[in-house]
Amino acid sequence: MRIERIELRLLRLPLVRFFETSFGRIHERPFVLVTVEEAGSAGVGECVADANPFYSAETTATAWHIISEFVAPIVLGREFAHPREIFDALAVIRGHNMAKAAVEMAAWDMYARQQGRPLAGVLGGSPAIIESGIASGVSIGIQDSLDELAERVDVERRTGYRRIKIKIKPGWDIDAVAMIRERFGDIPLMVDANAAYHLADAAHLSRLDPFGLMMIEQPLDYDDIRDHAALQRQIRTPICLDESLHAVRAAAEAIEIGACRIINIKPGRVGGHGQSIRLHDLAAAHGIPVWHGGMLESGIGRAHNIHLSTLANFRLPGDVAASRRYYAPDLIDPEIDVRPDGTIAVPTGPGIGVTIDWNRVAAATEARLETRMNTDHGSTPTTDDHGSTRKAEPPKART
Repeated sequence: MRIERIELRLLRLPLVRFFETSFGRIHERPFVLVTVEEAGSAGVGECVADANPFYSAETTATAWHIISEFVAPIVLGREFAHPREIFDALAVIRGHNMAKAAVEMAAWDMYARQQGRPLAGVLGGSPAIIESGIASGVSIGIQDSLDELAERVDVERRTGYRRIKIKIKPGWDIDAVAMIRERFGDIPLMVDANAAYHLADAAHLSRLDPFGLMMIEQPLDYDDIRDHAALQRQIRTPICLDESLHAVRAAAEAIEIGACRIINIKPGRVGGHGQSIRLHDLAAAHGIPVWHGGMLESGIGRAHNIHLSTLANFRLPGDVAASRRYYAPDLIDPEIDVRPDGTIAVPTGPGIGVTIDWNRVAAATEARLETRMNTDHGSTPTTDDHGSTRKAEPPKART
């Protein structure tokens, strides 16, 4: 395969309902949509970086800059035997996994389409999971009151989701979990702290142990592994790492020192599908289950997540929920939905297997830039919507 054209679009979609974590509350989601093309075949990927550097140091503006100025010149016109080679080809660029992943995942989509196969099959998904669908869980943000939290849990349970996750932070943790256990009994439940606590909070976090949680996700610093190992020795609730595991090497270290018993995989965080497969296989070799995290993706990114979730060691319900929870309308039609049994069907068409509504994409687009391969494989001029050649400038992302 050879990428001949890359298009970037900065999109902004309003959320159906606000979403709040320990970072704060948001009402809309900006993201960069990446399209790659070769001889009329195209693939699409979604960059999960946000406008602000709170979950990650990356933002929509940095991703735009890195892709247009550094990733594009490396991959355009270069022959790849397989999309798994792209991440290693970008090793000269330190970090910026979300930017790399958006291009790499678009290339996987294009590659699968060129073969006429669903992405799940190309990724090595389990035939049994592909046939039955993936188990779906749901993430509920911090609410204004415990009663509102109970209402959200009730709605999602009646929808059929197989696991509930709630966001927590100091002052919104023990009472919230206790209320859910009192009102909803022994439902599959986990909590996500998004690095809101410190090792000194170990005694406080141990108060979650009696509630029988599936896990506590990323309780300590976003780049920490060592303190998580110390915390795991002090609490019974299994620790799941998310932000800390930005590379397969970091996951190997975490496993070795006992910093986690469960791993969250987000392709954007680790650099794409290829690195996600490597992380999945590492965890499987050590008997550690993985599950797929979510980044408030549109249906395009959500479709990628569904296909990756068909790998055999994704043994726990992920944060891959129905489109209508976040965007109405979504960028795909039909939208992704959860079946009454709490599963999501795996798209069967080529590539990510969903139909993108390009009119909706155009309506949500705030900036657009394309880069094409020169026939002499030299410089790669970029053009804006008016067709003029110019230096790529990152868009200004609103908060």
